[in-house]
Amino acid sequence: MGSLFGTDGIRGRANVEITPALALALGRAVGSRVAGPGSSVALGRDTRRSGEMLVDALAAGLVAEGVDVARLGVVTTPCLVHATTLGRHAAGVMVSASHNPAEDNGLKVVVDGRKVDDEAEADLERLIEAGSAGEGVPNDRIGRMGTDPEAVEGYAAHLTDVAADVFAGLRIAIDCANGSASVIGPGLFTRLGAEVQVLCADPDGTNINVACGSTHPERLAELVAGGGFDVGFAFDGDADRLISVDERGAIVDGDAMMGICALQRLATGSLRNNLLVATVMSNGGLERAISRAGGRMLRTPVGDRNVLEAMERHDAALGGEQSGHIIFRDRATTGDGLLTAIELVRAWRASGVRLLSELAGRIPRLPQVVLNSAARRREEWSEDGAFAAAVADAEAQLADRGRILVRPSGTEPKLRIMVEGDEQDEIDRIARELAQLAEARLN
Repeated sequence: MGSLFGTDGIRGRANVEITPALALALGRAVGSRVAGPGSSVALGRDTRRSGEMLVDALAAGLVAEGVDVARLGVVTTPCLVHATTLGRHAAGVMVSASHNPAEDNGLKVVVDGRKVDDEAEADLERLIEAGSAGEGVPNDRIGRMGTDPEAVEGYAAHLTDVAADVFAGLRIAIDCANGSASVIGPGLFTRLGAEVQVLCADPDGTNINVACGSTHPERLAELVAGGGFDVGFAFDGDADRLISVDERGAIVDGDAMMGICALQRLATGSLRNNLLVATVMSNGGLERAISRAGGRMLRTPVGDRNVLEAMERHDAALGGEQSGHIIFRDRATTGDGLLTAIELVRAWRASGVRLLSELAGRIPRLPQVVLNSAARRREEWSEDGAFAAAVADAEAQLADRGRILVRPSGTEPKLRIMVEGDEQDEIDRIARELAQLAEARLN
């Protein structure tokens, strides 16, 4: 993969790294290589101020290559992804930096409900770096710009069908992160029969994710606990993640939500292949709960792309990340915060348990500590004999009572050391000793 594309498209500072010129070039590249003249591409964005500018540039690049453009406006990333599965659009491009600060933005290309693969990204990057995707098309073949309200309506209808009547009678609070969920979330949950209190649904282009949403659910937790609500839902900027809050105001993270849904599906025999896919960062307590219920958990490297690939390879229907990016593959091809809220409530109601806190309490959480050790030679940690031996000794000491994860940071000269086990004092000591040794050996 080239340097432009990361694990979730192209991201950076808006109008600095993510410029109109880059969006124009990507639009032309997508038009000439992914979509092709005479086809249509759907464009969506979150609420960042830079979004309109970048959508305009993308649209100009696409129509210059003879591709029609359907502007969806402010939508969630899952809505844009869903639009690419309906057969009307050859591809979609989402303008969003998800949970990142408002100053950032990003460009993500989707085909048939999936992010384009590494080979396609490399091809798009080559065209962008070359400065042109071609000479463009004659005037009479320039693409047209329009909208596609049916795509948004179809997505909302899909969620409504999945939810049925499980929200009837619930009092819920939602934090829309001043992002894409602001457009669809309040109306959706009201139509589903819930009494809804809404937070942070007043986007101004600069307040997305600011002290709110899935990365800052504290205000939501306080509201739910003090207001007698049954549950709270906090979305991120483009609503592909969810962090929930139980009736006491306690956080129910991605691990707990996956566990609740997986245990309910195991109980009814509907967890495909009895398998849950999670990343190496998911807590060991989740794995224990799944194993005790007769299921199994497969771990992948960090990143939703890795999760989805493993789900497809092993034919799993449920997987995700501790961060709340959860994929219900029998319902969608991507993580979806709104869908996750619906599936969580479906599992909760089906369990017959009155309080969400009781269900969440069935997913134990092992003590866990993560330390970042300064290490200029972080990629060489496994080749350093002394450090590798220390890791092996610590793993032997923990045996089946815990685990150790060592991974280089992808953005900083640091080695991330995670130690998990039954005893807090023990894992604190192990993590501290390994962090100190890494600084001594890997600099």
